Amino acid sequence: MNPETSDNGSNPSDSGTGNRNGGGVFIAIGAIVGAIGGGVLGQPSAGLLAGLALGTAAALLIWWKGR
Repeated sequence: MNPETSDNGSNPSDSGTGNRNGGGVFIAIGAIVGAIGGGVLGQPSAGLLAGLALGTAAALLIWWKGR
């Protein structure tokens, strides 16, 4: 018995819609860079929100392009 070729088990890597791009990394990086950049300018909250907005826009663009 080979556990890698089981017919009755599910394999999560086989399910899904094929190639997926990781756009969520832009949200995380945008938040971090925005908070640091905003902190340098004396407005860390505004920088965080701007970074989140730009990161979300980049993630949505990647998601939309991959559809």
